[in-house]
Parts: sequence; structure tokens; C-alpha cells
Amino acid sequence: MKPREKLRATSWDPYKIKKSIKMSMQTAERVSSHDNSDNVIYQRHLVAYNTAKDLVHGKVLEVGCGEGYGVDILAPYANEYIAIDKFQTNLDDYINKHPNVQFEQMSVPPLPFPDNHFDSLVTFQVIEHIEDDEEMIKEMARVLKPGGIMVMTTPNIKMSLTRNPWHVREYTVQELAAINQRYFSDVDMQGVYGNEKVMDYYVKNRQSVRKFTRFDILNLQYRLPRQILQIPYDILNRMNRRLLLKDNNTLVSDILVEDYHVAKANNMCFDLLVIAKK
Repeated sequence: MKPREKLRATSWDPYKIKKSIKMSMQTAERVSSHDNSDNVIYQRHLVAYNTAKDLVHGKVLEVGCGEGYGVDILAPYANEYIAIDKFQTNLDDYINKHPNVQFEQMSVPPLPFPDNHFDSLVTFQVIEHIEDDEEMIKEMARVLKPGGIMVMTTPNIKMSLTRNPWHVREYTVQELAAINQRYFSDVDMQGVYGNEKVMDYYVKNRQSVRKFTRFDILNLQYRLPRQILQIPYDILNRMNRRLLLKDNNTLVSDILVEDYHVAKANNMCFDLLVIAKK
């Protein structure tokens, strides 16, 4: 297959799917590998890809690839790698490097692929943005082959410092396990944890966030519709990350993927990491 070759037109041709609008701004939800203020979260996200590389094989689907930094990690382990995202993403560098990679812009659910189509599926920091999360999980199970593996991450609500209005919802360990167990035969609930250096950042971040939220004496962050709060939240979130970088440059810059580890999920992990088998 040539590097730029598009998916063949079939009954599930994704080009027939209505495309979402191009993203007009870089929100703090779109973690960047190039913005140093995102480094702590970026390194945390790499944990999921490093975990998944030991699990994925064959035909792989990534739901919500973002800017594509994870493609570079997982593509060498796949025969075919299809990356999809709601927003238009330039993956040319990765596609040129890995001829087995294809990208499609689409909104989900549903997934425009046939039943039992993929050997592996990864979806990181996506499910919290999906209105119909159960339909999304059902769809991901449907497109996996019997015995196929799904690896998923999402923030642990118990470690969230404030409401994130870009998220439709966040989950406890028990809530996320329950919804996945309805569609997968085996669900292993793991979590992403940080060492003392990461926890030091977390404490400083919590203190910084409280400087902003102390003015919310009416608790509007939980009372107003989330759509109204998205832009103000994004501006303040980005401001907060850059202030943390300015005040704690060494701490923010020095945190690496090795400062995180994966263990059984509980209320103290930053992200819930699901390894589910169909």
C-alpha cells in the first residue's frame, strides 16, 4: 500500500461519513508534545501507549488519535493501523514513516467498520467526551474480533481537581468497570500512578487551581451548563499550566514517562486504564 493511499471504497467507506468541522483552536484538551506546559500530562499519556504496545497486534484501530504522537509508538506492532479523530489531524510525517498507517476524520459513534474487523483497539482520553458512552463501548466491542483486545484510558474522577466542562462525565473505578463488563468477557482495571515528583506537581497544581476556584463562591462550575463554561475553563486551564511552568520550570520539564507506573486501579490513580478482551 502506498503511504498516501486512502481506504478502499466499500460498504463502510468512511469518506461517506459526515465529517466534523475542523478544530478552530488548540484547546487544553488537545495535549501537545511540543508545548512544555503540557509536559506532565503528555508524559502521563505516553504510559498508555507504552502499555498498549505489548498488547496490540494485527489490524489496529485507534479511536481519537489527537496529534498522533502515539501512532509512532504503536504502528510498528501493527500490520495495519487505522487512526481516526473528530478533528482534522496532519499525520503525514507518521504516514510517511509507517506505510501501514491511515488516518480518517470522523465523528463517532457509530464506527463505520464491519463486525469482527480489528484485532486490537486503543482509545485514550476519549470516552469522557462521548455523549453516548455505552453506545461507544458497544461499538468498540462490535468491531473487535473474538479474542480481540481493547485498551482504554480516561481520567479518574476521584483525582480531578475541578469540573472539566469539556467532559460529558468522568468515572470511578467501579463505574467504568461496570459499563465495560456489559460488552467484554474479561475486564482488567488498571490505573496510572505517579511517583513523589509527580505527586509534588499534583499538590502544586491543586494549590494553583484553588486560587482560581476560590472566587466561585456560588459553585457555578457545577451548576451552569458545561457548554457555557468550556471557553472560560480552557483559558484558565492554559493559564494555570503556564504559570506552573513559570514557577516550577524544572519540576514540570523534568517529569518523564518513567515517573509514572501502572498498577491495579483505585481512587488514587490519575487515569483509569482498562484492558478488555472480547
